[in-house]
Amino acid sequence: MAINNPAFRNEAFTTGQGQLAAAQNASAQDLHEMYNRPSAPVEEPMTMEDTIAKSAVAFGVLLVGAAVGWLTIDMIPFLWIGAGIVGFVLALVNIFKKQPSGGLVLAYSAAQGVFVGGISAFYEAMFPGIVAQAVIATLAVVGVTLALFASGKIRASKRATKVFLVAMIGYVLFSLINVGLMIFGVSDDPWGMRSGVEIFGIPLGLVLAPLIVIMAGYSLVLDFDFIQRGVRNRAPKPFAWSGAFGIMVTVIWLYLELLRILAIARD
Repeated sequence: MAINNPAFRNEAFTTGQGQLAAAQNASAQDLHEMYNRPSAPVEEPMTMEDTIAKSAVAFGVLLVGAAVGWLTIDMIPFLWIGAGIVGFVLALVNIFKKQPSGGLVLAYSAAQGVFVGGISAFYEAMFPGIVAQAVIATLAVVGVTLALFASGKIRASKRATKVFLVAMIGYVLFSLINVGLMIFGVSDDPWGMRSGVEIFGIPLGLVLAPLIVIMAGYSLVLDFDFIQRGVRNRAPKPFAWSGAFGIMVTVIWLYLELLRILAIARD
């Protein structure tokens, strides 16, 4: 009955029958060669330890790039801006590439490192001590989020993810409009609407600060959840680079946002 069903005429369902018929008609030599034939290699799955190691390597490259951007800001003033553009392009390539590439992730880390180092030096020149504050705040947010996720007190859910996506789209649109107003001279404030608009005497950038930190924290939760599911489902080993890339993107974004929030607060 099953053999006559078209649904079972697929190779996956007929392979065993064909092999049985072939085995019945095969000679002893054929059977010996058939069962001694090497099996296809099983691809090694990703592990938590491997993902952590790859993330550490990526952040190490980021720090080296940051040192280059910091030290060359006076000698090559626009190097960090060019690196930021290259990093953005590499981020898109990594996002839309079907198979993860460790080389592309490390190239992104290097380019973004130069950008982060340059813009950090720029902020530090205006507000001494601000970089150390932003680094400590970033480490605090990442550490608290990781601790809550590891303890099971916070998890990614469909409803929370939908809210996160809506909030993220709204924030991206706000940022694009703000940049447009600054480029076309509608707003002459150095931070645009972030400090030019006030709510109850508080700059809009500081009002949005808790929302930004929460969004970045939940983005980290999604990154941790992706890695956890990948390890549980025995995803191929190269996807450990995807986990490392996701964490890097979120941490860099969080650091830059905190740097800007602190600058608005001290301006």
